[in-house]
Amino acid sequence: MPDTPQRPLGSCTLVGAGPGDPELLTLKAARAIARATVLLVDDLVSEDIVALAPASARIVHVGKRGGCRSTPQAFIERLMVAEVRAGETVVRLKGGDPFIFGRGGEEAEALRAAGIEPVVVNGITAGLAGPTALGVPLTHRAHAQGVVLLTGHAQPGGAGVDWPLLAATASQARLTLVIYMGMRGARQIQDGLLAGGLAADTPVAVVQHASLPHQRHATTTLAALHVTLAREGLASPSVIVVGDVVRGMGALAGPRLDAVRQAAAAG
Repeated sequence: MPDTPQRPLGSCTLVGAGPGDPELLTLKAARAIARATVLLVDDLVSEDIVALAPASARIVHVGKRGGCRSTPQAFIERLMVAEVRAGETVVRLKGGDPFIFGRGGEEAEALRAAGIEPVVVNGITAGLAGPTALGVPLTHRAHAQGVVLLTGHAQPGGAGVDWPLLAATASQARLTLVIYMGMRGARQIQDGLLAGGLAADTPVAVVQHASLPHQRHATTTLAALHVTLAREGLASPSVIVVGDVVRGMGALAGPRLDAVRQAAAAG
């Protein structure tokens, strides 16, 4: 019997879906979604963005979200490889940017190990979209010479961020800190940054569901971060922005700052 011809190898594109608002998608991302035959979709990607896929496309939800039951990363990587080998045009649709706390690096490595070269399409990460939604620049000649994006969620068994050391560096170098996945460890982050020398009245902004209609935020000071989160009921997914750039909102002046200081003293 003649050999059965193999199906041509498909392709895989890692697409950043941005923070949620479909209008923040890049044109390249929208075109990739429109060509997909299989979409592997993260938990935080909005349905409006998924709806850009062809009606014939197969949608597979592979949710990954802190504090919730998640699809194992190894399973996602095996599924991507299997679908590409089956000839499918795969789009791995990820919230934010694939290469900023999106495990896109791990997925690209798994694809390359299988002989598949992925295409990566950047998306607007929440660490940019959140502050921008509040009118807060991450860098400013008068307030910040740079920005650090980091996670507040340590790997199991890992040491995590040395918050006092980071605080000392941020204070000396005038850096803005943008902390992802930091809500559960907010008290530890607050205490560590204070211990490292960041001033108690360093302004902080917290943005939940950046860019979406149900976006919420709070502004406070570093000393009052933990009590503010509890009072306002903010939760994941949120980003925490620490630094003098938050003063650009004008939200920490006058009575508001007095109330924050009182809350800090009560905490």
